[in-house]
Amino acid sequence: MTTRTLGVIMNGVTGRMGHNQHLVRSVLAINEQGGVALGDGERVLLRPVLVGRNSAKLRALAQTYGLEEWTTSLGEALDDPGAEIYFDAQTTQARVPAVTKAIEAGKHVYVEKPTAESLHGATELAGLARTAGVKNGVVQDKLFLPGLLKLKRLVDGGFFGRILSVRGEFGYWVFEGDWQAAQRPSWNYRSEDGGGIVLDMFPHWTYVLESLFGRVDAVTARAVTHIAERSDEDGKPYDSTADDAAYGIFELDGGIVAQINSSWCVRVNRDELLEFQVDGTHGSAVAGLRNCRVQHRGMTPKPVWNPDVPAEHGFRGQWHEVPDNVDFDNAFKTQWEMFIRHVADDAPFPHDFAAGARGVYVAEAGLRSSAEGRRIELEPLDDHS
Repeated sequence: MTTRTLGVIMNGVTGRMGHNQHLVRSVLAINEQGGVALGDGERVLLRPVLVGRNSAKLRALAQTYGLEEWTTSLGEALDDPGAEIYFDAQTTQARVPAVTKAIEAGKHVYVEKPTAESLHGATELAGLARTAGVKNGVVQDKLFLPGLLKLKRLVDGGFFGRILSVRGEFGYWVFEGDWQAAQRPSWNYRSEDGGGIVLDMFPHWTYVLESLFGRVDAVTARAVTHIAERSDEDGKPYDSTADDAAYGIFELDGGIVAQINSSWCVRVNRDELLEFQVDGTHGSAVAGLRNCRVQHRGMTPKPVWNPDVPAEHGFRGQWHEVPDNVDFDNAFKTQWEMFIRHVADDAPFPHDFAAGARGVYVAEAGLRSSAEGRRIELEPLDDHS
């Protein structure tokens, strides 16, 4: 068995997601397991090159994990011929110019979503990557969560019969930053800095809905800013100019209706921070990040509406857990391994920049629907390229 090393430029890993999920739980975890196995038995180890604006944070990160290569110069990193992949987990506003430079340098590119702030920017990146002939991918991590993998197993197995509807609940209370520190960066709540829950979450809902249930044909949404003022990382108050909650209806190909609430201003009364309920003629399922429960039509109780007497059914106890059946790995790491095989072994990778642009398209449609107070039908994306 032979082993080779592939350099990966990682821009934006001083942030929470880039640090925890991409550097530690994906790239470093891949090396700890001996690399990514290719089809011919060869294994690929990764050589991370950390890039960012804050030298002190980069130095500390490198020291913590025993890494030698870091720089505040993106150009310097892109000049490294052994670093074939560029990864971007920066703020959305910074993504397009940095990824453009990486494509022009001939690097294969893998980025966090959304790929851009606008459909124009997202389709331009997709076109640049296609013209340059570089391999490209966008993070679509939720497809690889145990709960959604179980849900896909049910869909593929015909458990639901004809699927009627999907209902999603996502979110939690993000503290305002005055009396308790916020769990998310302050730029998330400023539209001028690329923030907003629609741009953040609607790309997620797009790939989940379209991968499991069908193409999004129309969107009706209401985006709101519930918390008008927050405090930043230094305790300084600022005006919240970005939407912090969104209530959306997504009409899917085949007549399925999906309703998804997304909010950073909601207190959780469910088993997980994200849950989808899918209802079909033959059965229903509730899937979260890790777990999935089902109720088949043969086991469906027969409640009768009567508000004058206490409920006779313990409804939650009438559902059954879907077994794991396999060992589930970290969702981000799983997709990293897929992209490495795509680069090193030419393995298929459907989650490309075109798929990322699709998510931005739906997000733009949601914002337009909210602003204009109407349903927005989606035209074929090629018409906007």
